[in-house]
Amino acid sequence: MSRIPPLTRILVPAALALAIVPAAFAQDGGADKRVSIVGGYSMVEPTRNPEIAGARTGFDGEGTATLGVTYHITDNWGIEAWAADSYGQRVNAGGAKLGSVDAQPYSISGQYRFGTPESTVRPFVGLGYHETNYDSETPTAAGQRVGIETAKGAVATVGMDVNITPTWFARADARYFQSDSDVRIDGVKAGDAKLDPVVVGVGIGARF
Repeated sequence: MSRIPPLTRILVPAALALAIVPAAFAQDGGADKRVSIVGGYSMVEPTRNPEIAGARTGFDGEGTATLGVTYHITDNWGIEAWAADSYGQRVNAGGAKLGSVDAQPYSISGQYRFGTPESTVRPFVGLGYHETNYDSETPTAAGQRVGIETAKGAVATVGMDVNITPTWFARADARYFQSDSDVRIDGVKAGDAKLDPVVVGVGIGARF
């Protein structure tokens, strides 16, 4: 599978969001901060153990750096572009390591924030679409070529921002990725990598 450069998918939405800011400020006199950026760290943990080539497998969880950019359409509604850096996952079966694979998820979601910008604590929920790119798959012990296709599906988010200053805030969130993709060995389908991972993270953000 082709590799997406780390965080590439977040940079274009971020640039577009920042390009919108001058127009938004011109309209409201600059009183509102419409763009927020959050850097963080998340743990990714699959919730399913797929069957591949007749064997029940388990994909280990892993930690990774994340970056999110949100354009706040109103004080309550926003659009978030989010991506994680590439992380490795060990693949096990019967207590033994079968191989490993690298994964990189990215998503875009609509979000709703409760409360007002002046609230100290602002819970939020989101729903959107994600893709997870896989590469660096380890060949089988017999030297067969393994490929995992890009996973696509829905993503649901719950989280909370805690305001530190009018600019800076802390965040904790959890994301559930509905994730399903074909696993192929030497080009022949051998199973479904239906992992449905949960991603739990913390971060620090700033508003502009």
